[in-house]
Amino acid sequence: MNRTSSLMSMRENMRHTTHRRTWRLAAALAALSVTALAACGNGPKVESANDVALPKTPSRIVSLSPTATESLFAIGAGGQVKAADSLSNYPPVAPDTALSAFNLSIEAVAKYKPDLVIISSDTTPGKNALAGFAKLKIPVLVQPAAKTLEEVDNQILELGKVTGRVKDAVTLVAKMRKEIGEAIQTANPGAGIKIFHEVDATLYSATSDTFIGRVYKDFGLTNIADAAAAADAQGYPQLTSEYVVKANPMVIFLADTAYGETFDNVAVRPGWDQIDAVKMRFVVPLDSDIASRWGPRVVELYKAVGKAIPALK
Repeated sequence: MNRTSSLMSMRENMRHTTHRRTWRLAAALAALSVTALAACGNGPKVESANDVALPKTPSRIVSLSPTATESLFAIGAGGQVKAADSLSNYPPVAPDTALSAFNLSIEAVAKYKPDLVIISSDTTPGKNALAGFAKLKIPVLVQPAAKTLEEVDNQILELGKVTGRVKDAVTLVAKMRKEIGEAIQTANPGAGIKIFHEVDATLYSATSDTFIGRVYKDFGLTNIADAAAAADAQGYPQLTSEYVVKANPMVIFLADTAYGETFDNVAVRPGWDQIDAVKMRFVVPLDSDIASRWGPRVVELYKAVGKAIPALK
């Protein structure tokens, strides 16, 4: 995956709850009755996004969404995934192929004889793709980029229902919410700590209106990109070096480590040696994939942010 593709994915895919609300939801989900949720049925009784009904539980899934791929394996449906796109690099056993969600070939996907294709709306090249799959009577499930943790939960539960893994999906969602709540509670976040989330070295960032931005907001952190929100309605403004220096964040989170960005790179940027985060070496590297996907590993993102907070006090 090149830098451009990653930025496209981040800007199009990523769209807060307070500490108290997150903890409350974690407790609520942990207490959910698996039996009650399972009552909706283990099989795919609803129609897919392109109005092609699923007659049975799919056994030949093609996932063109790295997030969906991770979720499917996390709920135990990995054996039903026969092919995944080239960006589906986790878990390591995922059957990644040369299939591209950004340059979708319906014919290439059809060769795998799928009984379900999963895509994210931002990676779908227009309605013609859905029409093409419909013409071949290939069901398609569209799971657009989540904007909230609730949407993350719903997508995982949806995958559980479609694949006959309802109980596993419910268990996973409850576990995720519990761990996220614990990460926030343990961090004991304090107001006023300014942060900068770096999407890439050209200084694209994420405001609190995005999914990634809401993670920081859940910890009570102050996002320096918020003041630039008006410059980018999608929530991913491109900041200037001068802006970041003047804002003087106390911590910098690097979501572009996959492209070689490190503390040393940041420290030599003109004027950045005057930023508190650089002075105190509070530059936190993040796994680039975890920081750009909204699946089960979002828990790891919360933990990484929570771990960094105590050191800032």
